[in-house]
Amino acid sequence: MWPNISAAPFLLTGFPGLEAAHHWISIPFFAVYVSVLLGNGTLLYLIKDDHSLHEPMYYFLAMLAGTDLMVTLTTMPTVMGVLWMNHREMSHGACFLQAYIIHSLSVVESGILLAMAYDRFIAIRTPLRYNSILTNFKVMKTGMGVLMRGFLSLVPPIVPLSWFPYCRSHVLSHAFCLHQDVMKLACADITFNRVYPVILVALTFFLDALIILFSYILILKTVMGITSGEERAKALNTCVSHISCVLVFYITVIGLTFIHRFGKHAPHVVHITMSYVYFLFPPIMNPIIYSIKTKQIQRSIIRLFSMHSRA
Repeated sequence: MWPNISAAPFLLTGFPGLEAAHHWISIPFFAVYVSVLLGNGTLLYLIKDDHSLHEPMYYFLAMLAGTDLMVTLTTMPTVMGVLWMNHREMSHGACFLQAYIIHSLSVVESGILLAMAYDRFIAIRTPLRYNSILTNFKVMKTGMGVLMRGFLSLVPPIVPLSWFPYCRSHVLSHAFCLHQDVMKLACADITFNRVYPVILVALTFFLDALIILFSYILILKTVMGITSGEERAKALNTCVSHISCVLVFYITVIGLTFIHRFGKHAPHVVHITMSYVYFLFPPIMNPIIYSIKTKQIQRSIIRLFSMHSRA
């Protein structure tokens, strides 16, 4: 135990003023929770089980599904605890760990979307060299790099939370722990904790988004050079799923940032709802997007269901 830490646990918050309706609010949350687990779990199972999906594009998709699963499994148990049983207390250690995992996985997700853009760039710019460039080892190395970037970059702002004294209110504004929420409760100089995340967002989310945009400009240039209209449509079609996932992720990031920065006068429930949208919308949408837009995954799903119906 850190000597100068106040012992009182943090208190999580559901929807203030709507406590009486928490049981009703929990119904859509639980439905989304189950959908995320089923959708991403099915994707992971299909990619593992179907040999036709043993390609770099689907390995990156498996990483995305795994990240979405982890985000949901990290946030939703405490959310459901608050909504179902009004279980609001959370120890400091558990809170810091939850904040660390949540924020790290956001950076990881951004990195995976960047890796997927690189995959599409290689597939369309140099299709004949695709398998020799993106070997299994290269994919694994990229995945490890993305994971390390995410989890190492969040150590500097999370570690100080452990030695800050908390002498003010211990009430957090969400049903899970976020770094920006916890640091505001500290009775200490939090300048580093305010500045570091801004730099981190610029070097990860913002830079990743710029590189993804640049890669798609080059992809579009290549596609426009293809003479056959059918081939052009086929090439672009392989990118639609990824572009949709990128838009879903970055629009929710921008939406949340705008609400935090400029929505000071917006009702508190809007801030809370936007946070849930940020953590739950991409994990529920990504499997749907890939199931609708990717023929190989559609075939795998049909094969899976036909096997079960025969059994």
